[in-house]
Amino acid sequence: MQYAGITDPLAFRSVTRAHVLAWRRDLELRALAGATIRRKLAALSSLFESLCEANAIQGNPVDGVKRPKNESTEGKTPAIADHQARALLAAPDASTLRGMRDRAILATLLYHGLRRAELCALHLVDLQERRGVRSLRVHGKGGKIRYVPLHPAAAGTIALYLEAAGHGTEKAAPLFQPISNNTRGAGRAITPGGVYQMLTKYAAGVGIEVDGFGPHALRATAATNALEHNADIAKVQQWLGHANISTTRVYDRRDLRAEDSPTFKVAY
Repeated sequence: MQYAGITDPLAFRSVTRAHVLAWRRDLELRALAGATIRRKLAALSSLFESLCEANAIQGNPVDGVKRPKNESTEGKTPAIADHQARALLAAPDASTLRGMRDRAILATLLYHGLRRAELCALHLVDLQERRGVRSLRVHGKGGKIRYVPLHPAAAGTIALYLEAAGHGTEKAAPLFQPISNNTRGAGRAITPGGVYQMLTKYAAGVGIEVDGFGPHALRATAATNALEHNADIAKVQQWLGHANISTTRVYDRRDLRAEDSPTFKVAY
């Protein structure tokens, strides 16, 4: 709207393909990544499709406007190896409340592929039983709810943490809470920043030095591990809460397993 000088909603009727092409060129001159430009054009196209559905305009001016090609089908989020994941899970000191909480957080991320924000949004009431299976009710993007069966290994770490933390019966309380010398959370949820700091501390402690490593890397690790163990990719898509299966394929790192390289088949 700013670029096209739109101040009145009726002015959307005057937007043409030439305006969109000029905007795309402006985005390119600003040196934005191809993925960013594609996303912006997709958002604009969705807006005009909605206006068409409402019979507010005649035709979508974004139709036919070419978008930058994908530089690669490989995502930028790394995945770590299984032995690194095991080292992370074992890193927290399980004799302390903080260590029990951190181990439960790491297990929840690694065994269920949750987004960091989804983990922070979990409350005790989200630990539910569905058809006889203990599950997590996950609040995903766009307000979408999905149910993820709770892995037994993660269930054990969560139970130990809740028993020590003392808020296991407070259904309305956040599942994972901050821990400090002055408070045990006071009913607040751990923040995404707190999860990031916690993870990077343990990663450094076990020697994980991977470019781009963070909480999302654990999501890619979980997806890759599930696919390596013959999980159906359509099921993994639902499990991760992806709207499109092409997004799930970006998380698949099976072709990057160094141990499968021909390097290790060479023998002299």
